[in-house]
Amino acid sequence: MRLLKNKKFWFILLIIFLIWTFKIDKHYPSNINLSAKEDFWGVTYSPKFATELGLNWEETYSAIIDDLQVKNIRIPIYWDQIEANDGEYDFSKYDYIFDEGEQRGIRFIANIGWRLPRWPECHAPAWVDQSDLSATKARTITMLEKTVEHFKDRDEIVAWQIENEPLFDWFGECPKGDKEFLEQEIDFVTSLDDSRPIIISASGELSSWRQEGNMSDIFGTTMYRVVWNPIFKYVRYPIPAWYYRAKAWFFGIDVGRAIVSELQTEPWVPEGTLANLSFDEFDKSFSVEQFRANLQFAINVNFKQSYMWGVEWWYLQKQNGHPEYWDLARSVFRNAK
Repeated sequence: MRLLKNKKFWFILLIIFLIWTFKIDKHYPSNINLSAKEDFWGVTYSPKFATELGLNWEETYSAIIDDLQVKNIRIPIYWDQIEANDGEYDFSKYDYIFDEGEQRGIRFIANIGWRLPRWPECHAPAWVDQSDLSATKARTITMLEKTVEHFKDRDEIVAWQIENEPLFDWFGECPKGDKEFLEQEIDFVTSLDDSRPIIISASGELSSWRQEGNMSDIFGTTMYRVVWNPIFKYVRYPIPAWYYRAKAWFFGIDVGRAIVSELQTEPWVPEGTLANLSFDEFDKSFSVEQFRANLQFAINVNFKQSYMWGVEWWYLQKQNGHPEYWDLARSVFRNAK
């Protein structure tokens, strides 16, 4: 009885439990066989990010489609790359990407808008005065019109993803999420092309999904297993696979129209960049063992598809003498049905 009333004892026990749960236990799936259903895997590929890592973006892309033999790719079409100068549009880089993919039977999600994957999240051209929010939104609509009109006749594009986690305000150098403007973007893109589904994405662990799920034809979620913050450093999510399906059910999202748009398959960067992250540091959040566990976790969640996040980094590691990440991905894609 005295032990039960000892507050210090229970506090210490709670601390031990929390340390074990978030810092020590890896929460790997009990059975890892990497056997996924047909047409399950894809990647997000950012030629802009490949260049930032010091890679040749065309060479990297060729390796993805020919060596890995990826058949589903999410492509962010960055505003600052297609309209580097006010009113002058150049889609040649993305035309090349789609042309090469079409020849190989690749299916693309075209991610369009102001807020797209990779830091700083909002990728407006330098000439845009982002302090004038109304004017920037108006220019965003114009950019969407030019982009959709240019690409809508391409059969290899199977869906439009509008923005990226557009209502998530915890990350990126972006203005506060605006549901009203997002609805305007959705309606506008649909008016230009009503033949393709609209994807809206949200954080898997830090968003409710209620608004995004109701606004989209296909709902996309991020899925992270190891994250970092300045206070607790690396933290491992104890969330089980069934949680994501239960969350989808709770918010009225049919799992048949849900995808993992961003599966963590690269390290978390506590400071600096992925380009200069040391092996000892990236191994803390993303060892090959963790890679396999994350893949199996996505299989166990069993949404319609899962798009891996980090293909540029795998290729960088291959170039730097650590081909094991690239080799694992190759075995997964080449063994896919």
